[in-house]
Amino acid sequence: MKRILIVKVTALGDIIQAQPLVADLHRAFPGVEVDWAADELFADVARWNPGISRVLSAPLKQFKRARSIDDLRAIFASIGEVRRERYDVVCDLHGVYKSAIISFIARSKVRFGYQNPDLGELGAAFAYTKRFMRRPNLGTTQGMRVTLANALGYEIDDTPFYGLRIPGGDTFELPDERPLAMLFHATSKEAKKWAHDDWAATARHLVKRGFNVALPWGSAGEQTAAHAIADDALGATVLPRLSVLEVARHIERAALVVGTDTGFTHLAHAFDRPTVLILSATTRESIGIDTPGRAVTVGDAGRPPALREVLDAIEVVTSPPGSSLSPRTASAMFAGV
Repeated sequence: MKRILIVKVTALGDIIQAQPLVADLHRAFPGVEVDWAADELFADVARWNPGISRVLSAPLKQFKRARSIDDLRAIFASIGEVRRERYDVVCDLHGVYKSAIISFIARSKVRFGYQNPDLGELGAAFAYTKRFMRRPNLGTTQGMRVTLANALGYEIDDTPFYGLRIPGGDTFELPDERPLAMLFHATSKEAKKWAHDDWAATARHLVKRGFNVALPWGSAGEQTAAHAIADDALGATVLPRLSVLEVARHIERAALVVGTDTGFTHLAHAFDRPTVLILSATTRESIGIDTPGRAVTVGDAGRPPALREVLDAIEVVTSPPGSSLSPRTASAMFAGV
């Protein structure tokens, strides 16, 4: 196996969760070249992985509208990039029309895609010469790892390795000496949000503990929500608008990240930062990131966590290494706080 193309085009969190595939492939096939196809809006994450040789960033929005000569030029340029190399195998881990088109265009006689019941869009099936199946009971990252390993015939380690390196991350310094706590309160879906009062109480708790509490945002609505939390949590700071790279640099330096099911929370987990993931609409089985002493998932689909659960989880992931503190014992210790 000399060159493999992975097709996982969106979104931020999904591409982050798929990054351990790269390390798996390098362990299984020493010397292999791994390329990655992604929507240009999310391609930076793949560029942060030194195990990826080429990142093919397709202008997928332009594929849909194609209203100008510039749109057509961008489309043809991206097609040329996809076809520049010949691949031993192409693996589409997305399973929708846009990923299937990229897979079909690529120069390879072997194109893996999901079985029909597992496809996001059934029409994507035209692109594949071989099929694999999802493993939803294993969680998103582990499921993809097992799926690809079974398809290509190799074994995987128990622990996923993300291997992401942020450009200029080693030289990035925080403006405040206090430990940084990033609160990712915003999410693209209303059902995934956590209550304002609980976010404000969490921010107050962390300020009291000596954290530099930072509230990022990415839209006007998210900015308004961030200011509302800061207004109810004296000492919390609303960050200026940041690029994805700038947010990533903050996460890499953070002493704590608390967030909903959004890409940046999963990036914190990939960076091995102390992380609390708050679920309200997604199942723990599919997306949970529990890692002893470092990452805790609270809540579940249809059951947003209570404030106490989140504060207990914070105590667990910020406890000294070797501590036996668990969410249950934390709840007993901090009852009434």
